[in-house]
Amino acid sequence: MTAMLQALKHRGPDSTGYAVYSKGRAPEEYVMRIKVAEAEDKAIGRGVHKLMADRVARVDAILEEHGAKVVSKEAPVEHALRYVLTHDGDTPAMANHIEEDKGTEILSMGNGLELIKDLGDATVVADAYGLHEFEGTHGIGHTRMATESDVDIKSAHPYWAFPYNDISVVHNGQITNYWIMRREMERKGHRFQSNCDSELLAVYTAHNLANGVELEESLRRSIEEIDGVFTYLVCTKDQLGMAKDTMAAKPLVLYESDDLIAMASEEVSIRAILPHEIDTTDPYDEEVRVWQA
Repeated sequence: MTAMLQALKHRGPDSTGYAVYSKGRAPEEYVMRIKVAEAEDKAIGRGVHKLMADRVARVDAILEEHGAKVVSKEAPVEHALRYVLTHDGDTPAMANHIEEDKGTEILSMGNGLELIKDLGDATVVADAYGLHEFEGTHGIGHTRMATESDVDIKSAHPYWAFPYNDISVVHNGQITNYWIMRREMERKGHRFQSNCDSELLAVYTAHNLANGVELEESLRRSIEEIDGVFTYLVCTKDQLGMAKDTMAAKPLVLYESDDLIAMASEEVSIRAILPHEIDTTDPYDEEVRVWQA
């Protein structure tokens, strides 16, 4: 995880995010990360503290109503909380109930994959959320300067697909048939948390995986079905994958050895964590790769 931070921290983004497969929990436990304050809430001054406390209390009540058992709860920062919980009921229904509360939003849920995102510099976000303490096999990270959507936490990468477990996507590019594809996904029952085109890739991938499509096949289908210029990475609990569109206009640098896979949009990021001499490659147009964790 330190290597991921080292690769990202040379940029000055509007927002930073990480998706990390983290070990050490029982298989039946979920990690849920939520935020309980919008930017406009913070402008009201000291009253925001009570506002956030009230929202947290309502989340706790909803979890109890749905029979979820809270194993632990912590607030790395005041506006964002991390729950570890177990739940044998209808988890999507519980998640929808939580998000009915105005100002409260689930940022991610998963059994093994934790998604962290917030506004600010990579080092600041990593320190606030204790990224250095994570232990895992794989992860992805992203620093973003907003060009197509709002500067807020929900529009930060990586993207999760509500309410699926253990999937996350980071993306560089622009999807030109975003609204057509989004409406198609919505007709199939999916929902979106932002207006950022990158979220479509997470929802699209989650839809395919939930319907028995293997990750590699989903990545290949995306090249045919999604228009625009894009390079994107997908992280699940046991796989890491990448895809580039037909034009391959968005860069990706790949380093692969017997025990390490490293990818970045700029080679300097890889060399920040591997200072010795290495050979890197630039995946071709329409290239798809998947690695098992």
